[in-house]
Amino acid sequence: MAILVTRPGEDGIELCHRLTERGYKALHHPLITITAGRELTQLCVELAQYDLIMAVSQSAVSLTQQGLQAQGLPWPTNAIYLAIGQKTAQVLSKACQQPVHYPEISDSEHLLELPVLQEVHQKRMVILRGNGGRELISQTLTQRSAQVWCREVYRRVELPFDWQPMLQRWQQVNVDTLIITSLHQLTFFMSQLTAHAQAWACQLRLLVPSERIGREAIALGFQHIVITGSAANHDLVAALQP
Repeated sequence: MAILVTRPGEDGIELCHRLTERGYKALHHPLITITAGRELTQLCVELAQYDLIMAVSQSAVSLTQQGLQAQGLPWPTNAIYLAIGQKTAQVLSKACQQPVHYPEISDSEHLLELPVLQEVHQKRMVILRGNGGRELISQTLTQRSAQVWCREVYRRVELPFDWQPMLQRWQQVNVDTLIITSLHQLTFFMSQLTAHAQAWACQLRLLVPSERIGREAIALGFQHIVITGSAANHDLVAALQP
């Protein structure tokens, strides 16, 4: 058995190491790379004016931290902090030195159920995110009369690949499991494959962090889907245990 890990950056490398330590053969094939977003500098200057600050990913936290440090600016101490999941919350809390609210299940729907987001009338909220995504959060909180700004603090840059040699390699090492941690990565991965290669991919066991991504995977033709409930590496590894 071999596992194809598409998570980008250091987190993807760490996930491969964890899998290898447990006796799995892991192949790292990142689908995107992360760069600074076009609104990062602006966001750092205005961050202190918000009542609520929410990070959608660890990348959002790390890029914002880098931006603040570059300008000699601190994280606000009088804001309420939120994160999409436990791991992002841990990274954000370490950066801002404040408590961070997060849902037990890492998705937009469960985040919106947090008590701290039920009474947000006229509260000023900023969502630290990449280029697009998490529209449900901003739409729902706007409906609750919050003033919501989405700031692109990082960009996902897709990494196209030639499917033919890659498919041959994956089949040679008997890849039977695919780990994908975002909907964007899932749709991009499938867009790079021909119908023949897609049919092969849909036979793999697919690990995804949320039911929302799982539903999209079903629509794409995947048949063996495991919802891990979290994108944290330890939860992804735990989902593979018998």
